[in-house]
Amino acid sequence: MQRLLGRITAAVLLFMPMAAPATAQEPSGLVGCLPDGRVAEQDVFVAVGGIEQWVTVRGTDCANPVILFIHGGPGNPMSPFADAVYGSWEDEFTLVQWDQRGAGRTWGRNPAVAEADLTIGQMAADGVELAALVAGRLGQDKVILVGGSWGSALAVKMARARSDLFHAYVGSGQLVSGAANLEASYRLQMGLARTAGDAETAAALEAMGPPPWTNPRNFGALRRLTRRYEAMATTPAPADWWVPAPAYATAEAEAAYEGGEEHSYIQFVGFRGDGMLSRLDLLRDDLEFAIPVFLIQGEADLVTAPEVAQAWFDAIRAPRKRFVVLPATGHDPNLAMIDAQRAVLREEVVPLIR
Repeated sequence: MQRLLGRITAAVLLFMPMAAPATAQEPSGLVGCLPDGRVAEQDVFVAVGGIEQWVTVRGTDCANPVILFIHGGPGNPMSPFADAVYGSWEDEFTLVQWDQRGAGRTWGRNPAVAEADLTIGQMAADGVELAALVAGRLGQDKVILVGGSWGSALAVKMARARSDLFHAYVGSGQLVSGAANLEASYRLQMGLARTAGDAETAAALEAMGPPPWTNPRNFGALRRLTRRYEAMATTPAPADWWVPAPAYATAEAEAAYEGGEEHSYIQFVGFRGDGMLSRLDLLRDDLEFAIPVFLIQGEADLVTAPEVAQAWFDAIRAPRKRFVVLPATGHDPNLAMIDAQRAVLREEVVPLIR
C-alpha cells in the first residue's frame, strides 16, 4: 500500500483500499437466505443502474440486521479488506459491501464507464436500488446505512431519497461541502505547519494558495500533507487490515485499481476544480431526516474537519442524533473508529429495530 500512496490518485478522500479485477463470472441475482435461515454468503455481480456491479455478502443469520456499507473514494472499495476489518461483526450483522460505479470490480466489469461521467445523483440512485434489492433478498424491509468519507455524502443522498429503506444512518469522516471542507482542511494544515515551524510544508501550501483551485493536482498534494500530519497525532490501524484478500491481490487487480482510481479521482476533483466535489453542499439540501443520524469523527481529521461536520450535524433535524468525537483518530479508520461504529450500532441502532 505504501507504494500506492505516492500516486496522485491515491490522495483522494479514501479508506485505503485497492480495487479488484474483472472476472469471467457471470452476473447473477443475490441468493439472500438459505432454507434454514442462514445467510448465503456471496461474491457476485448484480444488475444495478443498468450495469453489473460487484456485491459481497457476509453473515450467519438472516434474522440479523443488515448493514450496507458505502465506501469512500470515490473509487476506493472496501471489499478487498472487509473481512479483515469487519469480519468479527458477522455473528451480529449481515454485512454487504458494494463496489460503486467506477470502482473495483464494478469498474473492471464495465469498461464503457470510462467514457461516462460519474454523478452523485446516479450513484445515489444505484445505492438506493441496491438497498431495496438487498433488503428483499434477505427478508427484511430495511437496512442500516453506514458510510465513510466520500461514502458519507453519498449515503446522505441515499437516505434523503428513500428514508423508508433505512433504519438509520451511521457516518464517519462526514463530507459536507466541497468548499467548506477544502477551506477547513487547508486552513488547519497551514496552522499546524506554522505552529510546528515546518517551513517546507507552509511554503508548499502558500505556493498552491487557498482553495478553490483549478489545478487538479492540488487536492492530492494537500491530502498527502494531511496524511503525514494525521499520522503524527493518531493511532494507526493494524497493518494487516490493508493486506488485500487473496482474490484481490493480483497484478490484474492492481491494474483495475489504477484505472478506477484515475477515472474516479478526476471525476471527483475535475480537470479545473469543477468535479463532483465542487458541486457538493449538504447544507443546501433538505435538513429534515426521517431516520436517526449518528456521526463519528476523528478529532485529528484534517480532511473532513470535525468543525464542518458539527455545523451540518447541528443544522439537521432527525428523530434521534448523536455526534461522537474520537481522540487519536484522523480521517482514515483505525481500531477506535471501527469499535465506535460497532458500539453505536449495538447501543443506538439495534434497539430501534428490535
